[in-house]
Amino acid sequence: MYSAVFQTFKQKPYEQIKLPDATRNYSVVDERKVGFYVNQREKALPQLEKILQKSNDEKEVTETLYIIDRMIDNGVKGVDKMYPALSRFNNSKSPNVQTFLAGIYRKTQVPDAFGPLVCMLIQNSINPPTTPQYFDPNEEIGGAILSYLA
Repeated sequence: MYSAVFQTFKQKPYEQIKLPDATRNYSVVDERKVGFYVNQREKALPQLEKILQKSNDEKEVTETLYIIDRMIDNGVKGVDKMYPALSRFNNSKSPNVQTFLAGIYRKTQVPDAFGPLVCMLIQNSINPPTTPQYFDPNEEIGGAILSYLA
């Protein structure tokens, strides 16, 4: 009896992020997980920063960048101070990472991020992807660059 009651209240584990594929050009995240971090506000930033400092997993990095992007949209302060952890991915070839990173840079306007954005755009132009892409990260990168110039 006790275990049946306990199972009823047991929290369902978070779903893993689903990256864009041939059927959709956007990521699917577990909104409960995103909401958890967004509701923690500034208190969650150190934990997210640790993930960015240690992870090399594209899905985990993309999900973390998505969460940070949503935090900015919800008025969380101090994301610009995370530039050292974010800059680790400035040379990423992942369109998913590039897109969210460019979005974060566009919103935070960290001066040091302008050069890496230009480099991303140039590198993507010189070395176009050889695998099928489901969206163009250069749109977000270009938008971020224009935002800096405005």
